Amino acid sequence: MKINTKALHLLFLFSLLYGFAMAQTAYLPAKENLENRKTFQDNKFGLFIHWGVYSTLADGEWVMRYRDIPVSQYEKLPAYFNPISFDAEAWVLMAKNAGMKYITFTSRHHDGFAMFDSKISDYNIVQQTPYKKDIVAELSKACQKHGIKLFLYYSHLDWHHNDYFPRSNTAINKGGQDWSERPQSGNWPNYLKYMNGQLTELLTNYGPIGGIWFDGWWDNKKADWKLDEQYALIHKLQPGCMVGNNHHQSPKPGEDFQMFEKDLPGHNTSGFAEESVSFGSLPIEMCETMNGSWGYNLKDRKFKSSKFIIQLLVKNAGYSSNLLLNVGPQPDGKIMPENIDTLNKVGTWLSQYGESIYGTRGGVFPVQAWGVIVKKDKVHYIHVLEKPTGDKLFIPGWPAKPSKLETVASKQKASFKHLPEGLLIDLNGLPFDGVDLVLKVE
Repeated sequence: MKINTKALHLLFLFSLLYGFAMAQTAYLPAKENLENRKTFQDNKFGLFIHWGVYSTLADGEWVMRYRDIPVSQYEKLPAYFNPISFDAEAWVLMAKNAGMKYITFTSRHHDGFAMFDSKISDYNIVQQTPYKKDIVAELSKACQKHGIKLFLYYSHLDWHHNDYFPRSNTAINKGGQDWSERPQSGNWPNYLKYMNGQLTELLTNYGPIGGIWFDGWWDNKKADWKLDEQYALIHKLQPGCMVGNNHHQSPKPGEDFQMFEKDLPGHNTSGFAEESVSFGSLPIEMCETMNGSWGYNLKDRKFKSSKFIIQLLVKNAGYSSNLLLNVGPQPDGKIMPENIDTLNKVGTWLSQYGESIYGTRGGVFPVQAWGVIVKKDKVHYIHVLEKPTGDKLFIPGWPAKPSKLETVASKQKASFKHLPEGLLIDLNGLPFDGVDLVLKVE
């Protein structure tokens, strides 16, 4: 695959001048960046989309590594990627109907294949597939039309590029060999130029971008990634663009939000976090799959229920966190009907209870085994996810006697007692659907 060295050189000079200048001073977020952070926290619910040429093999987004497919063979895949059923507007409307406020799309995953019209390298969807259309451009247009923020996932890790060297964890198979068959040498600074060139394209050619969602840094922790220069470049090109990095560590200078992969904030049931990760100063987000895989997997039938997703969304709200929920479209561009059905159910629930999610903040009361409490202005919302034995819910430390306490759905008043020790609520007779009993307290 060819790399346009002239275009790369020009973009590198541009990024170097601005990146170096901005990296020399401590990062101070622009006004629009701070405003976007608040909006991001208010939005609470987003759609993650993992889609690329790997979808043709229907075995997840890591298929190149899991099957140890060398570059020379993997490069044949784009010729079979022709998503004639892709409809950007249908995707965006699906997300909007589900109550989602933003979309994060994989512009380039670990296989290095660009889902946009990159001028720096011909290893992209326009140059290498029979489809020949720019997916990011189509998504950007549809998102702007329907008021949905577009974030772009971009992998630091690249199994395709020769200059991603030295090879690290994911390049070595069980036999201790480099399965990719790439040269055992490479120019690391040139790889950094390549990435910054593509990021410049993404932040120049596709309108306002809500944020860059980095991933893959963890593959080569000892490398000099020059994140300060890269982040400075992003903020120079679009000051309001938020930077996040799925490095599973505490936030680094220049980052605007923090993500937790398949875990509630501060938890580590997935085992991804390798240190005691701090959080709290930046907006936070949890990302999770709708079944077992991120990318399309024909054999994966582990679909999560609408109840599970609704309760996960509520739990995240209790941490003041967003939920970024993933779909892995089929190679033809269609979303699996099981995903659509579940998203419609979540959207129906949010149309009724959205006031208790959007714009709220948690942390006023600790997250409990039975549920969470969130706050918006002078109103508290109590989400009872597991009804306590005896239909009595006691919340210690409730500061003042409520003037009103009722269910959100039916406006049914709840009996309560405000005691010196806290608030005692009688749940008997209140409608509990087995998913979430939402109480509004004024």
